[in-house]
Amino acid sequence: MIRFALQHCDALTVLVCASDRENIPAEKRVAWITETFQGQAGLAIRAFNYKEDELPNSSESSRDISRVWANAFKKLLPDQDLLITSEPYGDYVADYMGIQHIPYDIPRTQFPVSATVVRKKLLSLWRFLPDSVKPDFAIKVVILGTESTGKSVLTEKLAAHFNASIVMEAGRDLIPHSNQFELADLYRVAEEHARRIDLAVRGDHPLVIIDTDIHTTMSYARFFLGETMLIPSNVRQSNAADLYLYLNNDVDFMQDGSRLTEPLRNQLDLSHRDILAENNISYVEIFGDWVRREQMAIAGINALLAARQQA
Repeated sequence: MIRFALQHCDALTVLVCASDRENIPAEKRVAWITETFQGQAGLAIRAFNYKEDELPNSSESSRDISRVWANAFKKLLPDQDLLITSEPYGDYVADYMGIQHIPYDIPRTQFPVSATVVRKKLLSLWRFLPDSVKPDFAIKVVILGTESTGKSVLTEKLAAHFNASIVMEAGRDLIPHSNQFELADLYRVAEEHARRIDLAVRGDHPLVIIDTDIHTTMSYARFFLGETMLIPSNVRQSNAADLYLYLNNDVDFMQDGSRLTEPLRNQLDLSHRDILAENNISYVEIFGDWVRREQMAIAGINALLAARQQA
């Protein structure tokens, strides 16, 4: 609708209206639109926060309701001479404002969706979300655990099972050997891993399966170097997930030549858990043989997806 409107005027104001009873702030929606139309000439985006006790929040095509809103719009935007909406009441509002109304796809034949429907059917309608919006609705699942517990293999299997986006461990690419690194290396890992997550949440699927996270990096810093990492807020935000699956170390240890010894691996497991507890991260314990681990992980993710669809 915004692109349609830009074809019919020299200067366009998009008014984002949000009531005091809505969950998504107007400022957040303004940021989405601003990013989506970055650099667009002749476009202004404004937030209008209102109280539903003063302005009725209704999609009903009512002349009485339209008159109330038209008066509010005339005060906010006194110099406008054109209104573009995708609602039947647009005619009433424009009439009370004394300006022209150009309707856009009122029957919703071009895009037969609504914001409400997209939120309820996120998995099937993800394609309708602009990239600027996706990070706020992406569903992130992190696979945690110490070395040789099957994190990378399980991450790949889960991504394939759900046809989800995937983020592989950055540390494996940047640090060839588990006990040969400096603090600066860990900060590089943290930044790179966050960058990979930021790309993945804008991908083609709302579900993102992530191999390890910032808490593992922090654990390595403390366990091996005795250092406490100072993690920037943006890196923490990128790593924040909806579900954490922790792989128990109750499987046979496999040494590939780049890993710790088994006793150190088990001590590191305790360090990981301590860091998670200190940062108030709750997780689901995954244990048993490889088949059971995959089944437990799938069940946990299915429960998360079901809960999200009902929200």
